[in-house]
Amino acid sequence: MLSVGLVATWVYHLYDKTQYSKRRTEIYIKDSIAVAQGVQDSLQKIYSHTINSLDAELDSTKNTTGLLQGELSTKLADINRLRTEIATILRKNNIKKEDLDLARNKSVQLQQLVAELQNKNFTIEEEKKQINAVLDKVTVQVKSLETNVQQLGQENKVLTEKVNLASAFVASEIKLSPVGVKNDKEQETTQAKKATKLIISFTVQNNVTDYENADVFVAITLPNGQLLKNEDVWENTLINLQNGNRINFTRRVRFEYQKGESKRMNFSLSAEEYLKGTYTMQIYHNGYMIGQTMKTLN
Repeated sequence: MLSVGLVATWVYHLYDKTQYSKRRTEIYIKDSIAVAQGVQDSLQKIYSHTINSLDAELDSTKNTTGLLQGELSTKLADINRLRTEIATILRKNNIKKEDLDLARNKSVQLQQLVAELQNKNFTIEEEKKQINAVLDKVTVQVKSLETNVQQLGQENKVLTEKVNLASAFVASEIKLSPVGVKNDKEQETTQAKKATKLIISFTVQNNVTDYENADVFVAITLPNGQLLKNEDVWENTLINLQNGNRINFTRRVRFEYQKGESKRMNFSLSAEEYLKGTYTMQIYHNGYMIGQTMKTLN
């Protein structure tokens, strides 16, 4: 009985040990699968987070300049390839340790590519800020330059007016003489009914400029307010005055001139009729009136 009892005890002990070993193996196998699934879940989270970050960065990157389009296209191709490869590995039913290592390595590569895009985007943003700062400075300088140009333009306008005025002739000894014929001789008259022509004479001079072809314009206004027209040399043109007005003229006088010279001009004009009243003669050069005189006929 004792021997039977001992044998039974040892048999039970051996049986229990075998069952315990089987349970440990089963638990170890189950724990390994759980760890693998945990790693797979962790990689899935890393992958999802990376993809989300990637999408955000891609949206930002797409809004930047196209100067890096070639490099961006290459990186995007690499990223899309890694995404596909990682997703394929993680979809496996019986994933192995080698698969997990490969997926982990590819995830690291994917993260590096995304980080490069982030850094590149940051660099571009910094460059944009620097460029905007430079543009702001340039804008300020341009505004300052425009102000200086406006001031220079005004000063230049004043200087031009001074130069034009200095180069204009000074007219002196201005005479407008109505002439009539008496005893076959021409004599100056103050009677409108005796006048047969008008004799104009004046002297011009300037000490600034030589002229190969100097133009002096004479405008004679009749007592009725109309301009005396010289039909022989009448030109249907206007002269521009420095004040912006444009006027017609009676006679253009053209001549050569050397600065400092005192040049005397003489010519005569005829009118259809000679009215009683005041005749006004004005002389213009370079848009300025350089002389004026009046004569009254009774």
